[in-house]
Formats: sequence, structure tokens, C-alpha cells
Amino acid sequence: MVMQEQRVAVVTGGSRGIGRATAILLGARGHAVAVGFSGSADAAREVVETITAAGGRAMPVQADVADENAVAAAFDTAEKEFGGVDVVVNSAGRMGLSPIADLDLSVLDDLYRTNIRGTFVVAREAARRVRDGGAIVNLSTSVLGLQFPQYGAYAASKGAVEAMTLILARELRGRDITVNAVAPGPTATELFFEGKDEATIERLAKQPPLERLGTPEDIAEVVTFLAGPAGHWVNGQVLRANGGIA
Repeated sequence: MVMQEQRVAVVTGGSRGIGRATAILLGARGHAVAVGFSGSADAAREVVETITAAGGRAMPVQADVADENAVAAAFDTAEKEFGGVDVVVNSAGRMGLSPIADLDLSVLDDLYRTNIRGTFVVAREAARRVRDGGAIVNLSTSVLGLQFPQYGAYAASKGAVEAMTLILARELRGRDITVNAVAPGPTATELFFEGKDEATIERLAKQPPLERLGTPEDIAEVVTFLAGPAGHWVNGQVLRANGGIA
């Protein structure tokens, strides 16, 4: 009997929110997981401990996603520790809310650096490293279709993520690697709650026909589906996981 090699996942932004839930779920589904983080070392270690306590394999890897040398080093570490990379989840992200007319351009620059350059750097490294049969999943946002005021800069950055996702899927023809994006709706993460009052949160929670906020675990299930064999016929798509918001 031939033993199947364990699949290996690199999850950026893996220390909190959707990235954390995704790392834990991938670990539970049998992946060895490199939990990517930038500044939250303690939180990343807690995710690793959660995975290993359940019998999985995991390790923290630190990298600023916009720094190509740090990202390459993180992939080197994952390959050395686990033998290769099969799944890359681009979950690291930044949000900034402001009407476009009032936007501090330093906020735009920060969003660009993390959400666009960071996603591009990680996706570029993934395209070079992911083994045949693997998957790349980027995180976008359903705000692109909802046109919420104050989300102009954030939505613009995620529009770039969707564009690079669809193009990379076609550039990897012949490698049996899927590239997709998941676009969550309002989801109960620290990033979502930041800067919002209770009335705004309640209004957003009531928008989906399911009448609640999504959870990080809801989104992690979608990401994990796309990362695994069951989702491998889905390629070059943006999946809007938002509870039915139009």
C-alpha cells in the first residue's frame, strides 16, 4: 500500500480572524500548516498549539507579506520542515474606512502595501512553489458588489486581488493547480468590528437573508473546500460567501 504524502498549507494572516479559523480547520482536515504572521507571535503560537493539541502538525512562520525576501524565507521554512507546499491561503489583509473625498493617502498606501502588493508577493511565490495538484486561495470582499460608502479604498484594493486571481489561474495552465478567491460578506472578526458602532454592526448583520454576521469558521469552510480535492474542479472563480446579500 502506497502512503499518501501529507498536504502542506501556508496560511498568511494565520494568527487571527479568518486566517486563524482557516489554519485550524486545515490542520483538522489533515494538512501540516505553516501559520503565517507579521507581528502577533503569541497569537500565532496559540494557533499552532491548538492544531498540535488536536494531533496535527503546525509551525509559526513570520513574514511581512509585502517583503518578497521574508515571504521567500517563510516558504523555505515550510518546505524544509514539511517537505513542500500544496496549499497557499492569502488571508493577511488590512482595512481602512473613509469617504474617498476625505481619505488620508497614507491609509491608501498601507492598504496597497498589504492587500495588493502583499497578495501579489505571496501569490507569486506560491506560483513558483506549490506542487502540482495544489491550490491557491486569495481573500477578497463582497463589498465589491455591494458598494458600501466608506469602503472605496478597501474595495479598490480587493478588486486588484480578484483581477490577479483570475489571471494567475490561467497562467498556471498545465500544472493542475487551482487559483480562486473567496469574497466574504460582513464577518465577525476584529478587523470587521474595528471602528463600527453597535447600530452599524446590527444593520450589517440584518442584511443577509440569513440575518446574521458570518463567522470566521463559515469562511474557513469555504476556503478549505477550495483547497481540497472536493473543490478542485472550481478554478479561476470568485466565490461570494456572504449569506445571500445581493
